[in-house]
This record gives sequence, structure tokens and C-alpha cells, in this order.
Amino acid sequence: MKILDNITPECMQCDLQARDKKGIIEELAAPVAQAAGVKVEDMVRVLLDRERLGSTGVGNGIGIPHGKMRELSKLHLGFGISRQGVDFESIDGKPTHIFFLLAVPADSAGLHLTMLAQISRLLRNEEFRKRLMGCDSPREVTQAIGEVDQEF
Repeated sequence: MKILDNITPECMQCDLQARDKKGIIEELAAPVAQAAGVKVEDMVRVLLDRERLGSTGVGNGIGIPHGKMRELSKLHLGFGISRQGVDFESIDGKPTHIFFLLAVPADSAGLHLTMLAQISRLLRNEEFRKRLMGCDSPREVTQAIGEVDQEF
């Protein structure tokens, strides 16, 4: 399975407008919830509940909000870029610009951790992060991810 196996262009947003953590999560969750066939407010609640346990702002301008939902039958991803950056309570205290949202079925711990590891591995590469920041369309995001996305 690859990252691109779990995300559609409709779930890729290259110009997030929200200015705070809750707004970013709401903006990211809307198309993902629609694609997954769940209520946006339910997905937002699950993601915010997870954030209360500890921020998913992992530093280097990256946020990976994630959560588990009983209503889901498969993994769903969202992607977004905040050009201005937002305070996502990241561990390095810096603004967050690149987001991957991960929503998984409640009983899928292994898949959840594997996808988080795959995304984290890609985002450790500074050149890849710069390339993503330069993307202006879902097509460009798909191309950038496709060049480094590996089967796991």
C-alpha cells in the first residue's frame, strides 16, 4: 500500500486559509469526511480529542493530525499546505505549514502506525518538504509524492 492509494485529489488542499489549529483541522477534515462518508463534525471531534492528548505538530513545519473512527472501513488521508503557517503547538514551537490528516478504522492499529511511519519518513527529507511547499495543485502534490512513495 502507498500513500497515493489512500488519498484523492479532492482531499489535497494547496492553500489552507485557517489561522489556528481548530480551523486547520476543520478545513482538512471536510473533504476527507465527505470522501469517507462520515460527518465532518464527528471527524473533527475525533481529531481534536487526539490533539488534547498531545499535539501532532511534529516540528519542521509538519503536522500530522490523526484519529480512529468506528465508522470507517478503511484508511483515509488528507493533505494541506498553509502558506502563512499556523501555531499547531509543534514541539519546536515554529509555525506549521505542511499537513497530512490520517483517519483510520478504530481497530486498525498496525495500519495506522505503518502509514504514520511512511509519512514521517518522507517528511524527514528537507528537499521533499520544500518541493511540497512549492506545489500549487493536487496534480503537483500527486506527482511529488508519487516520485518517492514506496510500497509498505
